[in-house]
Amino acid sequence: MKLDTTHMRYLTPEDFKVLIAMESGSRNHFVIPTKVIHQIGGLRSERNTRRAISELAKVKLVARERNAKYDGYKLTYHGYDYLALKSFSKRNTVFSLGSQIGIGKESDIFVVADPQGKNNVLKVHRLGRISFRTVKNNRDYLKEGKSLSWMFLSRLAAQKEFAFMKALYENGFSVPKPIDQSRHCIIMSLVDGFPMRQLVEHQNPERLYNTLMNFIVRLACQGLIHCDFNEFNIMIQEHFDTPEEEVVIIDFPQCISLSHVDAQRYFERDVNSIRSFFEKKLGYVSEDYPRWERDIKRQGKLDLEMGASGFNKKEIRELEKALEESRENIGGEEDLKIGDHDSEDEDAEENEESEEEEEEEELEEEESEEEEEEDDYDTKVQAAIRKYGIENLKQDKLGNYILDDLEL
Repeated sequence: MKLDTTHMRYLTPEDFKVLIAMESGSRNHFVIPTKVIHQIGGLRSERNTRRAISELAKVKLVARERNAKYDGYKLTYHGYDYLALKSFSKRNTVFSLGSQIGIGKESDIFVVADPQGKNNVLKVHRLGRISFRTVKNNRDYLKEGKSLSWMFLSRLAAQKEFAFMKALYENGFSVPKPIDQSRHCIIMSLVDGFPMRQLVEHQNPERLYNTLMNFIVRLACQGLIHCDFNEFNIMIQEHFDTPEEEVVIIDFPQCISLSHVDAQRYFERDVNSIRSFFEKKLGYVSEDYPRWERDIKRQGKLDLEMGASGFNKKEIRELEKALEESRENIGGEEDLKIGDHDSEDEDAEENEESEEEEEEEELEEEESEEEEEEDDYDTKVQAAIRKYGIENLKQDKLGNYILDDLEL
């Protein structure tokens, strides 16, 4: 999914108030009624709210839900992106957006720069790209009340990954430095290296193999299983002082506790993934590899610390549902290449294109009707002032003149 910030500089404070109102309203509504958006947003008049919605819809930050039983809109992933980037900008963690450097199974990766010009990485979680493939239509699934929205689950995944990364970084694990997190997005340090999948030879494969196996064991002894420990989530650095610094491990939202019912199975899969890569890609085979019963003895409680990090039970259950199929699909499935599109993304884009002209026509009609209503209101106000005097006119809480009870 593209991250186009072209329109961000043209958004007004009122536009962002509407986006924030829709984010808040989406917790209780799949399609947020226009009146609810106005009530939460607190704009001066409902006309201003509708005008802001119209402008946001034109640049696809919000979208009207067709066949809804009431007049309402939903926040799009693009609108959610803008809210996260706005927060990063306010906190001075992102100044500019660079190129896209990767597309994961359920995330997009970009280079960003802070105000000092230092490059970092922006990871945008996009749950729903792979998870719940058996669900025919995300919209129907959500309407049945069986799940939180994909955007909300993406926010939970980002919060979880940021918490894991922070805990691991502070405990001396070789992971990117966590910098900031907002909604479904994470800012982390840029690793000066390349994915291990690009490795075709290594001067000391035994050393690299042992470093990776030691990481798996150490992580498990601290209470966590990575669940996606493969060549796509291991970065190789060319310049390092110790063997441990040669690798940097990324991608943590699918991590599970050592107490998880399937912890041993995922641990063994992580181990076998590394063994398979070294045999097929580097021709290195070792009979010395970690064993669950022999090597895994709990020494830390990082999993328990993460379990008490602020997630409620419902959120944890919903996120686990979303991540479970992703975990099961791991193994031999390469990340998407730049320019590739997931089938769900393609369907969404086709639907957007086919409906775009019709939606724009409807928005233009609405704007025309609103302008006519506004002109009619102004005419009535002028007539009321002439007849009753401005000092005798009453106003509502928003400063609009009350004309319904007057004879004009």
